[in-house]
Amino acid sequence: MTAGLQRATLIFGLTLVAVFVLVAIFAPLIAPYGFAQTAADGADFVRQQAPSGQHWFGTSVRGEDVFSRVIFGARTALWVIVVSLVLSLIIGVPLGLVSGYLGRWVDRVLVLFMDAMYAFPTLLLAIVVSIVVAGGNSTNFGGVLSGAVAITAVFVPQYFRVVRNATIAVKNEPYVDAARVTGASTVRILFRHIFANVTQSLPVIVTLNGSEAILTLAGLGFLGFGIEPTQAAEWGYDLNKALSDVSNGIWWTGVFPGVAIVLVVLGMTLVGESLNEVFNPILRTRRSVKAPANSAAPAPIVGEPAAETEAGTGDLAKGEGNG
Repeated sequence: MTAGLQRATLIFGLTLVAVFVLVAIFAPLIAPYGFAQTAADGADFVRQQAPSGQHWFGTSVRGEDVFSRVIFGARTALWVIVVSLVLSLIIGVPLGLVSGYLGRWVDRVLVLFMDAMYAFPTLLLAIVVSIVVAGGNSTNFGGVLSGAVAITAVFVPQYFRVVRNATIAVKNEPYVDAARVTGASTVRILFRHIFANVTQSLPVIVTLNGSEAILTLAGLGFLGFGIEPTQAAEWGYDLNKALSDVSNGIWWTGVFPGVAIVLVVLGMTLVGESLNEVFNPILRTRRSVKAPANSAAPAPIVGEPAAETEAGTGDLAKGEGNG
């Protein structure tokens, strides 16, 4: 369905996302050490050691292997993305359907509440929700859950708005009126007749929100509201701890987690923008089909008279001559 730069962009983005997912799934097999491991074979790792054959990305100020933390950080990021997006869809989509279909005071209350949430700065809202949910507990489960719920609070108004506006546009269509006349319940109408017609744009939004979830999670970790390093690896937290290393010429503790964030966000953004172009026929670049040189002559256009045969032309000429 695409060609040229549009296709190359989509393939490149899908490749980055696929590598990210595979690294996250097989992190224990890829990483040579644990994310919080500081010793091996009875010997402690040298702290802030430059990249070498033993430590490909060097070691951190705590003596941890940076490569292992980057690999395990992909798993943490994937968990947060999946949980936050699933929760956002489960909450935002039904609320948008109900608000757009029922209207009246239900719609007004939900729109007012969602607008109030949307008015908050994204990162500030995520910090407040993270503090409330975590309650000072930064364990692996608590940290991932708090980060996911914080990001969910940011995404729910977006899904609500998209689904609500689409529901308002189709709720008076003939097929919805027909279902209503036949006595179908409100739940059946919403999820059987309207749902499939208002969620075409959700895959694009989900992909773009995945990249935003990475940045929000990194922002929480960078500001100190993420997961403790002994519980799980998190790229934003590692960037925070690498700030003091920059002035000392120690670049590897911050460059590699930062590059990981950039690549994952870039991949998801490219996929989201490419999907938007694919689903939108106005933006889609179709592959041009060229007929081979030795191919047969094209068929005549419908409505255009067929070419006259030599015999027919001769008969016509004879007729004109005789006349």
